[in-house]
Amino acid sequence: MDYRILLVDDEADILEFMSYNLTHAGYTVYTAANGHDGVAKALEVKPHLILLDVMMPQMDGMEACAEIRRHKELSTTIIAFLTARGEDFSQIAGFEAGADDYITKTIRTNVLMSRIKALLKRHGEPASATVEASLTIDHERHIVLKDGRSIALPRKEFALLALLVSKPQRVFTREEIYDSVWGNDVFVGDRTIDVHIRKLREKIGNDQIITVKGIGYKYEP
Repeated sequence: MDYRILLVDDEADILEFMSYNLTHAGYTVYTAANGHDGVAKALEVKPHLILLDVMMPQMDGMEACAEIRRHKELSTTIIAFLTARGEDFSQIAGFEAGADDYITKTIRTNVLMSRIKALLKRHGEPASATVEASLTIDHERHIVLKDGRSIALPRKEFALLALLVSKPQRVFTREEIYDSVWGNDVFVGDRTIDVHIRKLREKIGNDQIITVKGIGYKYEP
């Protein structure tokens, strides 16, 4: 798969260094020097992954991340902050803005490339659509249809539902769900899965997503 990566950073030497390494690794790379241009470029090229700095002119990384998350056509784009800001509060703000990962610039190049490869694996190569009785999940268009009615789902809810529906009646443990939907290198609270399950039930009904007490959840067609 030809992955597209967008680098957004106001330091030209970092853009040059990262572009060289990523291009050499076989990725198609695009760059932008500020948050405003980064959002515009993301809408233009629809990248699979965006590596985003925090401190930038015109629009900082937090604002750019939140703006990108408002566009449905970028709902499957993975966003990772790549920044020198390593404080806990900055990382928390990054995740609240919609980021999938937070990486500090002190990371070694080979480790960073491994992190990028792991992040891109989340895209996978899904089937174009999954159909289970009255429920259809269109992976390419990021659409869920319930009895012919279109349901809008944020990216994490979509990924969670797609995972459960991929193997009906199979019980997915909480650990499996965390690893598949959030990634095992991203910290989320103990109640995160429960909140997302509740929201899914509100949208598709209470009778198809079943709680298996003490283990996890399963989908019943």
